[in-house]
Amino acid sequence: MELFFDRAAVSRGGPDIRVSGRFGPGINLVSGRVGSGKSTVAAMAAGLLAPGEGAVIRQGIRSSMISFQFPEWQVTGNTLREEIKSWGADEGEILLRAGLVGREGDDPLSLCRGELKRLVLSCIFGKAWDLLILDEPFGALDCSGKREICRWIEARRSSIVVLCTHEQRFLPRTDFLWEFQGHDLVCRGTMPAALGDWELAPPFVKALLSRGIVPHNISEDDLAEAACRIHG
Repeated sequence: MELFFDRAAVSRGGPDIRVSGRFGPGINLVSGRVGSGKSTVAAMAAGLLAPGEGAVIRQGIRSSMISFQFPEWQVTGNTLREEIKSWGADEGEILLRAGLVGREGDDPLSLCRGELKRLVLSCIFGKAWDLLILDEPFGALDCSGKREICRWIEARRSSIVVLCTHEQRFLPRTDFLWEFQGHDLVCRGTMPAALGDWELAPPFVKALLSRGIVPHNISEDDLAEAACRIHG
């Protein structure tokens, strides 16, 4: 399977957002500041936005799904039961995963933003996808929720996962690091070699690197292990 951006470019009223490169199986972290173009890349990857130049080519991808930054964009049911059914998912499993057992009759839009985010993500992760695009999946979640989503993402390594986020603290173990330079998305390479070129690396990662300590990866556990080496 492969998602190939062949010199793809799109203009949305500002500077052109440009992407070239291949996304293969594994977790592909797309890092960038707010407004750099992460959501635009997610939309192009999902086939919802056609590039004005170049092309986005899918090879061997039979199923795909995008998780939007704003979960209400994906809600169609009047109750949690209807919403879960619309995804073809198991009601009991999804309610348990989302922490919403006993609320199957509630209106999804009556949930707080964090609860709604967990509901939508639970439905998405309840099925297997060849290509899974996650646009700011950590938004509105508390620390425990972010940790759980990281575990869900790590379990999908056999898929092509495109994770677009400016989250700095809670991140899954990542295979490929992509980063915006201005509005051009470039691949920094694989972990951990790519860390040295990561301009937008979290401050703690930069602090470790400045001491000559290279984390094995960027998950919370990996960074904790690397921190232990400071006094090892």
